[in-house]
Amino acid sequence: MRDKVYLVFDKTKTSLKIKSILIKKINITSLIKSNIIIVLGGDGFMLQALKKLYKYKKPFYGINSGNYGFLMNKFSNEHIIKNLNISNGIKIYPLQMTVTNKNNQTKKSIAINEVSILRQSKQASSISITANKKNIIKNLISDGVLVSTPAGSTAYNLSAHGPILNLDSRKLAVTPISPFRPRRWRGTIVSDKSKILIKNLDTNKRPISAVADNFEVRNAKIIKIQANKKISFELLYDKNNSLHKKIKIEQTRKETSNN
Repeated sequence: MRDKVYLVFDKTKTSLKIKSILIKKINITSLIKSNIIIVLGGDGFMLQALKKLYKYKKPFYGINSGNYGFLMNKFSNEHIIKNLNISNGIKIYPLQMTVTNKNNQTKKSIAINEVSILRQSKQASSISITANKKNIIKNLISDGVLVSTPAGSTAYNLSAHGPILNLDSRKLAVTPISPFRPRRWRGTIVSDKSKILIKNLDTNKRPISAVADNFEVRNAKIIKIQANKKISFELLYDKNNSLHKKIKIEQTRKETSNN
């Protein structure tokens, strides 16, 4: 039974309204005593909660009070208790980002959706990308590049026309953002065992930033990215609202729009 709930929520009117309903229906307890964490908010708030609380090794059940809410469930006042108890869990793994900036300072962060390498000025970025020391591209002139997990492949990656990855694919998507040279390069898919290395080829004229979901490091010089299988997140979904199903729907939409 998932009957001991730790509740986290953003401060929107919708979240506060759902919170007021939930506290009358379920047993709210401390984080330590809980056997489930309910997150009220949108995808961005869920990402923050996952990073902050994953060390407690509790399953997360998201209730959407934002816009799209890809990582979340729809709120049902009538069926919330039933939905919690029969929800299905899925484990996802983040990316580990290690960045060395132009001052040789090193910063680290995990990314659940993607690591975004973005131009930091009016100048396009000039970067090289390797995977396991093999060249993916020697010099990409673009607005940047994304390295996406399967769970994040329907987020920024999809907007950048990247591929949608199945959750069990054991792959990562490397997707350019507005490529200028080579203009027709669409990116690639690599194994999630890959060690990806991205270098800024012109740190003075073409500065870039590296962003792990919402954690940014500016003036990046070298970025190392790989899947971190030592960390896992358990996300809970309603029976007819699984993450697998959501991804399949997005794949169908993309195939239809491409025809």
